[in-house]
Amino acid sequence: MPTVLLVEDEPALLTTIAYNLRREGHRVLTAADGQQALDLARGDTTPDVVLPDVMLPRLDGFEVCRRIRQRSSVPILMLTAKPDEVDRVVGLEIGADDYLTKPFSMRELMARVKALLRRRDLFAAEASLETRSGQPLTAGDVTIDLDQHRVTKSDQQIALTPKEFDLLAFLIKHRGHVFAAERLLEQVWGYDRSTDTGTVPVHIRSLRQKLEDDPSQPTRIETVRGVGYRFAS
Repeated sequence: MPTVLLVEDEPALLTTIAYNLRREGHRVLTAADGQQALDLARGDTTPDVVLPDVMLPRLDGFEVCRRIRQRSSVPILMLTAKPDEVDRVVGLEIGADDYLTKPFSMRELMARVKALLRRRDLFAAEASLETRSGQPLTAGDVTIDLDQHRVTKSDQQIALTPKEFDLLAFLIKHRGHVFAAERLLEQVWGYDRSTDTGTVPVHIRSLRQKLEDDPSQPTRIETVRGVGYRFAS
């Protein structure tokens, strides 16, 4: 039974989301502020996915995400009532896997939680198989060590968020192939469908900032205009 840590300071919304999560077969830990969320995340029951609202008492959702990400790769789905792209970008750049803007349907939230859990398990299984082969993923001067979850460029380690790591690994495994944002959401995030593809460009932009010699003129992660993205072969 997967455990979900839900962090929401609106009592009615907290109750509604928790009820729906339990109906889907999840164990639910709830917190009404950021500090309580961190205490639960460090407790005896490790969450399998974290759902923090952005606007929280004591510590906001960004700080909760940042501190959890310092020691864990648990999937994090930010919940926000703020439609500003800047806030979304901040959340993703500090390590959130995705965001969902209020108001949202319970069906959409449940689908995203399920997808994040499914992809986490699938990537772990794939990484285990590739680790046993003893071969890292390489593309030019970029190397991915799946066992140690480490990326290097010209032998210099590059710090990536868990979802940046997953996205880069997927693109390198399929280098030379072009993938639309919708396809990347399916393959890396596990979404069967989604009207929101803004998550992908944010992660692509962040990867370019970390891997490209000149992010404004990328030579590794290329954009094929009107089609999608590819890692250059």
